[in-house]
Amino acid sequence: MQEVSRKRMVEGARDEILVYEKHGKLATLTLNREEALNALNTALLEALRAALADAEADADIRAIVLTGAGGRAFCAGADITELLEKRPIEARDWSLWVQEITSYMERLRKPILAKINGFCLGGGLELAMACDFRIASERSIFGQPEVNLAIIPGGGGTQRLTRLIGKTKALELLMTGAQISAEGALRLTLVNKVVPTAELDAAVEGYIEELVTKSAVTLGILKLAVNKGMEMSMEQALYYEAECFGSAVATEDGQEGLSAFLEKRKAEYKGK
Repeated sequence: MQEVSRKRMVEGARDEILVYEKHGKLATLTLNREEALNALNTALLEALRAALADAEADADIRAIVLTGAGGRAFCAGADITELLEKRPIEARDWSLWVQEITSYMERLRKPILAKINGFCLGGGLELAMACDFRIASERSIFGQPEVNLAIIPGGGGTQRLTRLIGKTKALELLMTGAQISAEGALRLTLVNKVVPTAELDAAVEGYIEELVTKSAVTLGILKLAVNKGMEMSMEQALYYEAECFGSAVATEDGQEGLSAFLEKRKAEYKGK
């Protein structure tokens, strides 16, 4: 991405395909292809990756919200016109590139919340599943419908969906291409919370207000412990947890939190 384009994006220019805005401790990334139901193409994914890197590097930013422009979709999936042009090796490499972005979202040591209003399908659901929290309006629709086009998810969908909801229901959704309601997604623990559309902003703000009271460095360690631990055997994961625990106790915030508890005062965290 050219530097001038990146600068405009960071400032939150409304004519960009991704609107990136900072307000206090919060960074908001809005997929901004409303006319295409915020479908993912290469340019949008490049902009998303750059914005995430900027938010990660900004010490003032404590949490990130990912959402979609307009009221119809969070993201309806990948841009089919781009996929149709790809040969097998190109499609594989594109899949690996998208997987790197979703894996980066899991590695990024700041909480990412998906604010979902409308369709959350295909690549859109893959993005949402890479977030740490998913808060949805009651009108949202979820699914991995790739099989209906005789393809499969390529951004991590076969793996994250299975880990989130279990093999039985994941195979059902993947092999039928069925779309489910927000309440159905909640029953499957695919989302954290479902609220009326008018209450979506307030629900997300409630999560943000709670998260920013915590130690930023501790949240990062917690996120790492959970996501990396899921890739290990139980024995390995427990040892890794112990290593993370030791790191957390040794941070300035860890020492401050323990001291504040003993001294019966409010802790003052510095994110160190």
